[in-house]
Amino acid sequence: MSPKLKSLWKRTGTVERLFFLLLVLYFVVTLAAPSSILVPMVQLFLAFFVGWIVLRLARRLMQKALWRLRNRLLLTYLFIAVVPMLLTLILVGAGALYFSRQLAVYMITSELDRRAGMLSLLAQSVLDAPGKERPVMGAALGDNLLKRFDGSFIVTREADDVRRWPEVEPVGPPAQGWGNVTGIVFREGRFYQWAHVVRDKTDVTVAIRLSRPFLSNIIPGLGDVALLMLRDPAAPSNEEQAYEARTNYLAPPATWSDVDFYATSPPLQFSYWDTADKTSTRGLISIHTRPSTLLSTIINTRIELQQFFLVMLFILTIVFAIIEVVSLLKGVSLARTITGAVHELYEGTQRVMQGDFTHRIKAPPSRDQLAELGASFNSMTANVERLLAIAKEKERLQAEIAIAREVQEQLYPKTIPELPTLRLIAMCQPARMVSGDYYDFQVLGDGQLAIGIGDVAGKGISAALLMATIQSATRSELRSAQEALAVNGNPTKCVSTRQVVSDLNVQLHATTAVEKFATFCFGLYDERTSIFTYTNAGHLPPVLIRNGNSQRLDVNGMVVGAFPFSQYDESRVALEQGDLLVFFTDGITEPENEYGEMFGEDRLIDLIARNSSRAENEIVVAAFDAVRNWTNSPELQDDMTLVVARRI
Repeated sequence: MSPKLKSLWKRTGTVERLFFLLLVLYFVVTLAAPSSILVPMVQLFLAFFVGWIVLRLARRLMQKALWRLRNRLLLTYLFIAVVPMLLTLILVGAGALYFSRQLAVYMITSELDRRAGMLSLLAQSVLDAPGKERPVMGAALGDNLLKRFDGSFIVTREADDVRRWPEVEPVGPPAQGWGNVTGIVFREGRFYQWAHVVRDKTDVTVAIRLSRPFLSNIIPGLGDVALLMLRDPAAPSNEEQAYEARTNYLAPPATWSDVDFYATSPPLQFSYWDTADKTSTRGLISIHTRPSTLLSTIINTRIELQQFFLVMLFILTIVFAIIEVVSLLKGVSLARTITGAVHELYEGTQRVMQGDFTHRIKAPPSRDQLAELGASFNSMTANVERLLAIAKEKERLQAEIAIAREVQEQLYPKTIPELPTLRLIAMCQPARMVSGDYYDFQVLGDGQLAIGIGDVAGKGISAALLMATIQSATRSELRSAQEALAVNGNPTKCVSTRQVVSDLNVQLHATTAVEKFATFCFGLYDERTSIFTYTNAGHLPPVLIRNGNSQRLDVNGMVVGAFPFSQYDESRVALEQGDLLVFFTDGITEPENEYGEMFGEDRLIDLIARNSSRAENEIVVAAFDAVRNWTNSPELQDDMTLVVARRI
């Protein structure tokens, strides 16, 4: 099998595969055994599968057609409005047609019943006349009936004396055995309406021929009326129904909607003239009429009023049609508005899925929920576009901050200086990606070590930049001070911490904004004398732990970078073996717990004093853990920096 056929076979469903196999089987069976019983069986199965496939295709086409909301709404309107309206019209039309038919039949049958009663009265009046006057009255009534109704006659029978009027008609009396009866009788191939009355041995029969012209003119203008016989198998074979030449008794239509219709009466019993069989056989009355003629017959008003009524009915029909057309157009317009808005939203979502947030949909001009929905979509895409721009900018800033953090980490001391009499450890944890805290160590030679710690006002990039400035400026000032001492011939003399801090203050004030400042503590440790000389510029006082007791060191001046005229002092403290010197920033002492209470310097000093016998790194870890447990928050409230120096 070729690859294309394999791919086509895989794409077809189970029903299609079975149909294909049955089709192949049908051709094989037809060629091998065309007269076999398998041929019609396979044909039956093929017809079943063809119907099934057609239904599946119709269902798929319907689903595809109803995928658009517009088609669904139109189908919904068809089911909700058009179909009930059509059913109502059909019901009204069918009811009107049924009522018209029944009314036409009632009018004809009631008129026949009225005339039957009239014939019975005529026959009774002839029978009640005295014997001598009976022929005169019969003749007069017979001539009168013949003048009014073609084919009418009167027959009297008294013993063996039979008389008929008009005398020219060879009409014999009906069969013996009839009593008083009225109705329809069949005589010599024609229908008659008759009345037969009997008294003693005298009977009188009055009959009117029910021809098509007579029946059509019973109610003038009603339409074409005929009496038809339902064939009776027991009837003699030589008895045939007589049909008069068809004449158009139906009036022309009044309007294009004035359609004609047929109405038939229920089966009517009629008898045969020559037999006294009362059950006889059956016939029916057929009426061919129009609504206009039926209406004019019922109303029975003048032609002008009838025309006025028809004109008003036509005008009302036109008005209702206009209202229906306007309603339909309005419904279609509303449907187009709804589906158009939904289609615009669909197109907009497709563009958004493709990443195009600049696309704006065309909202409907109306002030409704669809217009608000369109405006909300445009606002949403605008906000998403703005948020994406913000997110991209944030990603760029995050990347830059990450680079800044890497740069800042390079500024911190990579290694801790090792001195025979002093052991150091430091840790800094920024609250954000970059820190505004500063610490640094610098070996100056001849057993001298510079220690610096600071806290820049603020957080983030600006604080980190000022921290980098302090670091570079401090090292620059140290280098300049050492060079000045070497030029003056005092290379072993200690650098003045007061002078370094003062020069740093002037430089920061000159190169930074007024609101930028930092607390700064700078000290020099001389290993030869074990003396620590320091200048504290507004920083938290370092703590000296000796023999389990704590001592806060001095503060020698204001913060650096705020005022150029600030004056600074310096202090000295001799470190003994086992002393613990601790430097820290406010990120350790100022964090608050859930009740708003700060951790505080006293709690930190007490913690360090209780753990002073432990290793320096354990002291730092204990301090940081205590602060985190205090705040009970994974995020830091401020940059935390801790420097611990132990005299050994």
